[in-house]
Amino acid sequence: MMEKNWYVVHTYSGYENKVKTNLEKRVETMGMQDKIFRVIVPEEEETDFKNGKKKVVKRKTFPGYVLVEIVMTDDSWYVVRNTPGVTGFVGSSGAGSKPTALLPEEVTFILKRMGVEEKKFDINFELGETVQVSEGPFTNFTGTIEEIDKDKAKLKVLVNMFGRDTPVELEFSQIQKL
Repeated sequence: MMEKNWYVVHTYSGYENKVKTNLEKRVETMGMQDKIFRVIVPEEEETDFKNGKKKVVKRKTFPGYVLVEIVMTDDSWYVVRNTPGVTGFVGSSGAGSKPTALLPEEVTFILKRMGVEEKKFDINFELGETVQVSEGPFTNFTGTIEEIDKDKAKLKVLVNMFGRDTPVELEFSQIQKL
């Protein structure tokens, strides 16, 4: 399987959010969820004072640019490149050439500035394994792992409540092995 990387897409200035929306719709309608994952408009919160009132506003960190997490193939390149408002990939040298991915440390830096952390977990849980909930509203309940989502660092656990199995979505940090 090919590796997913972050790429920078150039857009018309002021169209960043529209490009994000358009691209997310295209990914869905064209069935590209296995190749195009997250679309982020890099923003930071700033505090402004207007008329003596404190106001928190979001400012675009890189106006005219959007970050996209992609497994780069001809198909995924085509879908992104032909999204309305996209003028091209940053780091490609001419028409039809594949762009250069961002370095992992660049992505980490940008996401940290936005307040979004890249979550990396060592998962040593298996489907069907019995675990105990260690925090949250279901603390001390035991259940069976039904689903594992490594990208979101979440699990679906079947917990027995009132005599029936109920699926509960939990983060990795909320459970422990028995």
